[in-house]
Amino acid sequence: EVQLVESGGSSVQAGGSLRLSCIASGYTYSNYCMGWFRQAPGKEREGVAVLDGVGRTTYADSVKGRFTISQDNAKNTLYLQMSSLKSEDTATYYCAAADTFHWTCRASYPFTYWGQGTQVTVSA
Repeated sequence: EVQLVESGGSSVQAGGSLRLSCIASGYTYSNYCMGWFRQAPGKEREGVAVLDGVGRTTYADSVKGRFTISQDNAKNTLYLQMSSLKSEDTATYYCAAADTFHWTCRASYPFTYWGQGTQVTVSA
C-alpha cells in the first residue's frame, strides 16, 4: 500500500522559510511523478511544484524563484523548500504521487496517491 506522510508545516512570518518533507512508502519512489499541491480556505487546490521521473521540475508562476522541489531517493523523501514566504502562501500543503511516464507528469495529471496535508501559515 502506497503511503505519503507530510511534515514540516508551521507558522512563520512573511519573508521566512520552511522546508516541507514527504516520506513515501510502498513503491519505488524514484520512478514516480511527484508533486506538491496546496489548498487555501475557500479556494481550489492548486499545483505548486512537480518533479517527474527523470528529474525535471515545473512550478506554478506564483512560486517560481521562491520554492524548490527535490527528492532524496535513498530516504524515499520528497521536499519542498520554501523561501521569501508571503501571506498568500498560507494553505494546507499536500504531497502527491502518480505512477506515470515522465512526459505526462504535470500538475494537471490525476495523481493517485495523496498525503494527509500539513498546514503552513504565513503572517504579515
